[in-house]
Amino acid sequence: MNISTFSLRKLALATVAAATLAGCAGPNPRDPYERYNRAMFNFNDKVDEVALKPAATVYKTVLPGFVQTGVNNFFGNLADVWTAANNFMQGKGEQGVTDVMRVALNSTFGVLGVMDVASGAGLQKHKEDFGQTLGRWGVKSGPYLMLPLLGPSTVRDALALPLDIKADPWQYNHRVNVRVTGTVVRVIDQRAALLDATNLMEEAALDRYEFVRDGFLQQRDSKVFDGEENPRNKKKKSAYADDDKPATAEAEKGKDQPQAIMAEPAAEQNASL
Repeated sequence: MNISTFSLRKLALATVAAATLAGCAGPNPRDPYERYNRAMFNFNDKVDEVALKPAATVYKTVLPGFVQTGVNNFFGNLADVWTAANNFMQGKGEQGVTDVMRVALNSTFGVLGVMDVASGAGLQKHKEDFGQTLGRWGVKSGPYLMLPLLGPSTVRDALALPLDIKADPWQYNHRVNVRVTGTVVRVIDQRAALLDATNLMEEAALDRYEFVRDGFLQQRDSKVFDGEENPRNKKKKSAYADDDKPATAEAEKGKDQPQAIMAEPAAEQNASL
């Protein structure tokens, strides 16, 4: 199924608007639109059950492993182009250069990316999108949002999605039948790669919606800063530590005083928190 950039832009904006109108406060502050998100999750789950999962199961069962690897490598090589651009926009020049070298090496010696020779040469693969770039620039993720057919997202990532789609080199394949077929194969290939994980989730999770939501948000936060803590949070912690130093110094001065004398200041301090 081919979705135009314009249609995806309308989809993302309409989903944000619909979630805002339908939103009602939930127990998780990052998921104020939980009622809407759960309804969309159930819809996506049904589509997956009826169409995507069966197709992915057949794909994984019938096609030889080397064919599946080649398909994954081919589209992964195309994705490296936009990953390189996002790494440069985030100021990560070294990673951006690595991505460019990966594309050059895999597109030539890897036969248009079907073989991932770059990884064998020690060039690490990255995965970046414009939502991560916005996060790196300081744009907050906003509430959790479940997109129709496209799955878990956030308000920030949903608004960045049209640019991610427009930057996909595969969208510029002029042969419509090839472009549509390739898009369908890529979706099925990506779903096939998740079969084992989703089967495990279905067995282990008591609330699959919460499992998916919490896992996605945690992973997304980690990806924005490459597994490191948000630098802004570090600054906040440092400021809090500086604020605590005078109180700590006072406590050190009075540590030899009788316990009864120290109890009253401690109670006042707790009351002020």
